[in-house]
Amino acid sequence: MTDATLPSPEPGERLPVDDAAAVLEAAATAVDAVAEQVDADMDALDVPRRLLLVHAHPDDETIGTGATMAKYAAEHARVTLVTCTLGEEGEVLVPELAHLAADREDGLGQHRIGELAAAMEALRVKDSRFLGGPGRWRDSGMMGTPANERADCFWQADLDEAVLDLVAVVREVRPQVVVTYDDRGGYGHPDHIQAHRVTVAAVEAAADSSYAPELGEVWSVDKLYWTAVPKSALQAGIDQLKAAGDSSFFGVDSAEDLPFGIADEQVTTEVDASAHLDAKVAAMRAHRTQIAVDGPFFALADNVGHRAFGIEHFVLARGPRGRGTGPLDREGDLFAGLGLDDPVLDAPIG
Repeated sequence: MTDATLPSPEPGERLPVDDAAAVLEAAATAVDAVAEQVDADMDALDVPRRLLLVHAHPDDETIGTGATMAKYAAEHARVTLVTCTLGEEGEVLVPELAHLAADREDGLGQHRIGELAAAMEALRVKDSRFLGGPGRWRDSGMMGTPANERADCFWQADLDEAVLDLVAVVREVRPQVVVTYDDRGGYGHPDHIQAHRVTVAAVEAAADSSYAPELGEVWSVDKLYWTAVPKSALQAGIDQLKAAGDSSFFGVDSAEDLPFGIADEQVTTEVDASAHLDAKVAAMRAHRTQIAVDGPFFALADNVGHRAFGIEHFVLARGPRGRGTGPLDREGDLFAGLGLDDPVLDAPIG
């Protein structure tokens, strides 16, 4: 007998003992489910600062926001990462793993799940998820490639479904701050562009009481940020690498020749997480199929100095702008202006 088929007594009639017990058990189960949800909601609110980052592929989180994630994790903020694809179309930079490539065994995505888990351990981030579950959306490849046309790729995703899945996370985690890419996807990758679209729509929908009430209480995100790299920082890295005799930074002489980077005056926020650069570098090493130890990112970490590579930049797209410092009046904290308690600090990882 299932809950749906429990008998209803006629007026004045008593249920048999077994049926009555089943009714009580079903009621108790329902009460327990509600209590568990309430406890989860209260646990989320017990952590004063909550940060949600939405990235396209494993390794994107480390390259663009790894030091920031490590900093806030060390300060006991709740840091949640949502990754939209497994990165199946990525280039395999480790010769002995070349068979995993999409045009061979197509096993790279499953392998990168483990790389991401190792990176999160390095950053001390405990809450890492895939949008819709691992493998729900496939890496779309670079813009203009045949991989863009696959029905299961993120570029072709049903936006209603993807937004619904992300709203569920937003309402569960209740972040004050959400980070993703700008509408160009940083450098034009279709999955980055789609991550932007899904995130913006989900932030709006999560605050709408008429949208999917079954997903829980509405939640309004206070601040929405885009990741960013100021052109001055790119140029400084190029110049310092050249001075050190290293021309590995994408083979260019000018930041203007790169498909990413924004004008300095557009950057609103500069998070100095240089004390956690060792964690970022360890996370980069975890993504071994994607980030070559002799490539531009490790070269930057080695040559431009720990402080420079541990500073990450953002553009405030929505929400209150906190008090800035320096000649460009930039915020130094993603939670600035929200009036939250000062963090409790752990020692930097390393």
